[in-house]
Amino acid sequence: MKIIKTAFYVKIALGLVASVFSQQVAEASLPRTTDTQETCDILVFGGGLAGAATAYEALLAGRTVCLTDITDWVGGQISSQGTSALDERATQRSLLFFPRGYLELRDRIKEKYGILNPGACWVSESCFRPYDGHAILLSMLQDAAKQGKGTLKWFPNTVPKYVEIADRQILSAIAIQHQAAPGTPPLNSEPLSQIIEDAYSWEDSPRLTKTIIEFLPANTDKQTANWYVVEATETGEIIGMTNIPHNLGIDPRNPLEPTSSSVTGDPYCTQGFTYTFAMKALAEPEPIEKPPFYERYAPYYSYELQRLANFTLVFTYRRIHSENPEGPFHPDPRRWTIYPGDISMQNWTWGNDYRPGTSQDNLILTPRQLAASGQLEPGNWMGGLRVQSLQYGEENAKGFFYWLVKGTTDSQLGDGVKNKYPLHRFLRGFDQPMGTAHGLSKFPYMREARRIIGRPSFGQPQGFMIWETDISRNDFAGDFYRENLSESEFRELWMALAGLELPALVARNQTVEQTSRRGRSTIYPDTVGIGHYAIDFHPCMTLSPHETPGNTEREGERLGQGQAYPFQIPLRAMIPQEIDNLLVVGKSIATSHIAAAAYRVHSFEWSSGAAAGMTAVFAFDNDVFPYQLVADLPRRSPLLDELQWFIQENGNPIAFPRTSIFNRSWENWR
Repeated sequence: MKIIKTAFYVKIALGLVASVFSQQVAEASLPRTTDTQETCDILVFGGGLAGAATAYEALLAGRTVCLTDITDWVGGQISSQGTSALDERATQRSLLFFPRGYLELRDRIKEKYGILNPGACWVSESCFRPYDGHAILLSMLQDAAKQGKGTLKWFPNTVPKYVEIADRQILSAIAIQHQAAPGTPPLNSEPLSQIIEDAYSWEDSPRLTKTIIEFLPANTDKQTANWYVVEATETGEIIGMTNIPHNLGIDPRNPLEPTSSSVTGDPYCTQGFTYTFAMKALAEPEPIEKPPFYERYAPYYSYELQRLANFTLVFTYRRIHSENPEGPFHPDPRRWTIYPGDISMQNWTWGNDYRPGTSQDNLILTPRQLAASGQLEPGNWMGGLRVQSLQYGEENAKGFFYWLVKGTTDSQLGDGVKNKYPLHRFLRGFDQPMGTAHGLSKFPYMREARRIIGRPSFGQPQGFMIWETDISRNDFAGDFYRENLSESEFRELWMALAGLELPALVARNQTVEQTSRRGRSTIYPDTVGIGHYAIDFHPCMTLSPHETPGNTEREGERLGQGQAYPFQIPLRAMIPQEIDNLLVVGKSIATSHIAAAAYRVHSFEWSSGAAAGMTAVFAFDNDVFPYQLVADLPRRSPLLDELQWFIQENGNPIAFPRTSIFNRSWENWR
């Protein structure tokens, strides 16, 4: 049954710039010849948790994997982005119901430190140092290659530059790997904003020496795909470069995204990004230099809420090293002890979050902005980000440290709340947790990316997506929905929520008021992975620049946040339009803006990557494209059943225990 009107999809389609690539694209005339060629079965762009999980499963299956990352660390959130505090939900964690690779990662963290939570943080059961996250995960991949007799080709400091597409397939890809030029400082001496444009440029510079790498399939005898390319970058670079159908920012309000803060949508308002940093508690005070730009950003910083206005609470929230990790601990973190030598990682909404949300300062460039900058021309890709916003985010983060230790203002709570806490040091250095001379994470923690629109599917003829109503526990019977949706839209909303009562509602044997919503998330026949997290927003700001005195969060953005049911990762959400041998993982799968706020944390990223790795292996073995496995839904494919069995038999759950449309006990999942 169609739940969404065709007119709504037309509205989405009108908001997209037509794809640069048609079914066949002639090979571009590129400004520089390649220096070397590399072959692989699976090329993964992006070495974060999703990309690493893809590689892990493919290596265990004996495949050759090329894995790239813009930084020199693998792991993304747990390493180069500095958010080395595993975001998990209590029920899932209590059952250890995670993919096998994620469980191994947790075990190796415990083995490394002798304890799972060496930071004695309270936001998670595992907070640890980012440089260890890289070392642990790289070792896992190397061991997986040995165990499965696969081959890992790791390309750090490497960015995508061009993909050649013909007959709906990526035939080859070109990337640029950089290293420090002779006689210059090591990489990671400068923050990302100072080096990113150079990293994407073809020619050598006084700072960087470049190697141009052409990636090609290792196998050329397949009737379907000779290789698979996996989009696992943090911002959806391959999506932006090819401009395949995708969304960015806020979706238009509709019956499946009814809490959207915009009637028409807004591509400029994505969730905030964060440069994390580490700070160390000291026994004696040291000089603390005030950043020259501090006064510009000071009007933004805040504890945010009165109940959070406590320095000890903020420090221990994501403490990644503790001198006394096994306690004992007081029930109230506000009364925990901070020992000299303790190290905290900072990731705070009204702190080092940077939250641009207008066309003048948005970080991830829209198709229109990319076209205007020339980046959609073959070979002209430069990363698709606004470099100035990266720079402002870096300054904002450094200013937040100064505010924590020397500041006395609070933008949200007023005067008299913030005291000075000078016994702390901002940690800089290649041997420090972030591994950078400047002390910031190597790459910002990204909460939102370009998100593909999947292929037309049963019930979603204009393209598959996971929507707010598929996962949210929100009460959709409130006045907001009656007042902001038409009568027919409100009815469509409840048709999506009705579950087993849908036939009675469709037949008008009962009214919306008589209908009780289903107590679970949507169950997908093509599920290949799982995730569970709250719909967690770090909304964009209303005015530009972000640090404008008196600025506010975009009105209505937090209305959609709240608890979510345990959810699934449908294969359709990982299959883009227009390219048949591309799989999409991590934050770029086909989700709406609100659903994406839950589909973004550590274990989900791993689950999506594991699903992609196993799907690519299965597609090779059966000489079938992934889209063919779901093309006939809701009629099931025997090959889809085989894929799901293959994933589960190898220790990767695709559904939560006792998942059923008849099971109404999902409220117990916390």
